[in-house]
Amino acid sequence: MKASVAICTYNRADDLARSIESVFKQEGINLEEIEIIVVDNKSTDHTKQVVTEAMIKPKVEVNYFYEENQGLSYARNRAIRESRGTYIMFLDDDAFAEPSWLKNMISVFEMNEEIGCVGGKIEPYWEGGEPKWIPEEYKSLYSVLNFSDHIVEMQRPYIPFGANVAFRRMIFDVIDPFREDLGRVGNNLLSSEESELIGRIREKFVVMYTPFGAVEHKISKDRISKKWLYRRSYWQGMSDIVKNRESAFKQGIRAILGMGHAIVYLLFSLNNHKRKTRQIVRISYRSGLFMGIYQYKLKSSSKL
Repeated sequence: MKASVAICTYNRADDLARSIESVFKQEGINLEEIEIIVVDNKSTDHTKQVVTEAMIKPKVEVNYFYEENQGLSYARNRAIRESRGTYIMFLDDDAFAEPSWLKNMISVFEMNEEIGCVGGKIEPYWEGGEPKWIPEEYKSLYSVLNFSDHIVEMQRPYIPFGANVAFRRMIFDVIDPFREDLGRVGNNLLSSEESELIGRIREKFVVMYTPFGAVEHKISKDRISKKWLYRRSYWQGMSDIVKNRESAFKQGIRAILGMGHAIVYLLFSLNNHKRKTRQIVRISYRSGLFMGIYQYKLKSSSKL
């Protein structure tokens, strides 16, 4: 089996159908050497029906797995365990692959056996139109990625995003998969499971990026709001605390200094909407740091 396309899903049946269809439309590759693995992470909509209907189409082998443990990392690790391909290609359930996606992603792996991970370009599809108020540097919080216009190694601190990332299957024989205390669970926005894993992969393998293995990532209307952006930033702060093994004291000092700077800059940005948004994002992020320190460092240590 050449490649396993893994789609982890939770209550996005209609988008999932489009994601699966985009894999059926891949060009320049033998589809008989491809399998699609759908991991249903306790959906309550018609996800299983969508997958069942896809199974009867004689284009690509489609397999359905129900993962009882809710959480994106649990679902991704289930996909890794069930995969049979030389390469595991993760595609979000609201992302749609371009026809040359598989061919171009696999071709990067074949350049060098030391390549353990490949990330691809992620173009946004803003449902209802792109908002003008989002500062450019925060579009990455929406999994928008346009790192380079040519194939290049991604070095620290840059990482691929989970909407379009692939791994050489054998690396998980020597590296633990996604940390299951990180990653989204239901509707919470805990993250950083990708950056933590890729940091470990970099210790033994090369991480590459290609602009030619692109996907279009849907950004739904319910996420195109300042409230969602601030909430996403808050959870990023929480995630960074969980991922980082530093002491609560060191993390707390940095969070206090960062919060002070953001508040001062906010006071001088009240008449500029984009700059004001930028500072509130930073304040939300630091608030998440503080809550993470309390929840995952101080509170847990007090139980010991």
